[in-house]
Amino acid sequence: MVTMTALARARAGDGEAFRELTDPYRHELQLHCYRILGSVQDAEDILQETLLAAWRGLDGFEERASMRSWLYKIATNRCLNALRDSGRRPKTAAGSVFLSPPPEPTRRGEPLWLQPYPDTLLDDVPDAAPGPEARYESREALALAFVAGLQRLPPRQRAVLVLRDVLGYPAAEAAQMLETSQVSVNSALQRARATLGGQLPSPGRDRAPAPRSPREREIVSRFVDAFEAADIERLVSVLTDDTWMTMPPEPLEYQGHAAIAEFYVTRTWWGARPIKLVPTRANGQPAFGYYLQDAHVPIAHANGLIVLTLAGDKVCAITRFGENSLFPFFGLPRTLQWSQNAHNDA
Repeated sequence: MVTMTALARARAGDGEAFRELTDPYRHELQLHCYRILGSVQDAEDILQETLLAAWRGLDGFEERASMRSWLYKIATNRCLNALRDSGRRPKTAAGSVFLSPPPEPTRRGEPLWLQPYPDTLLDDVPDAAPGPEARYESREALALAFVAGLQRLPPRQRAVLVLRDVLGYPAAEAAQMLETSQVSVNSALQRARATLGGQLPSPGRDRAPAPRSPREREIVSRFVDAFEAADIERLVSVLTDDTWMTMPPEPLEYQGHAAIAEFYVTRTWWGARPIKLVPTRANGQPAFGYYLQDAHVPIAHANGLIVLTLAGDKVCAITRFGENSLFPFFGLPRTLQWSQNAHNDA
């Protein structure tokens, strides 16, 4: 609750009072920005811009809405401004991250700017129930497939869907935040729901095992053992028949055992250089820092992050991110000391 005393002190220039007002919402605002922007780095930048704008505009807070809603309004519009600024994001040409030409993909999608979100950042997000009009559970609205689907929506539709279906704000309040009409909000929401619904997995698909459950650990262990051993037959045995492998922002997408197997066996390092997967978690899903042994010294170098999506007792999606700059967000080192028993090291 916004206390009149803290608000008055903050308006008088008391930074500690301002933090007292805004700190309870910092982590959920960052997560909100991540859903809209698809980037943990951009989300942190926009969070800082939001807090600076709130500090400078505190006299404009009229107290008719809650402090939380006022901050969400600022953050949402800052995200939309960022999405309009195409210069914020690097352009990656197809095939540019590959040392050798990749095989022909199953399909070529649109380049997608997407990063994984570290589960460690979720520890400080309050477990507040969304509004009564929300359609997605918190875990579902964080899943990588959901966030990827959001990134394929036009920016205004993306913001409307998050405000309405993830946070549960009523149409009138969402319209006020976006400074538009309820008719416009409802129209954008209808289009966003139709598009996103066609991209998400079927509701009837086998549910993923509970996070950190014995069932999840068993599936993930099978994947890791096969991957680190470069055993392609064992690897594809852990995958569903229609597993997708994607590598944002690269547009190349591979589906099914044959296509994924061909991709890996055509990589020059597959089976030639030892691999180490270090476990972490992203978007509520199993994830790994992915390391390749140096050919000359006993060190393994970071080579990207892998996030797994599970369905039933198998892996239904492999998403690889090649940005080693993300490792600090996950508490992972850039290099590992390598030993003969590295495969068995924790």
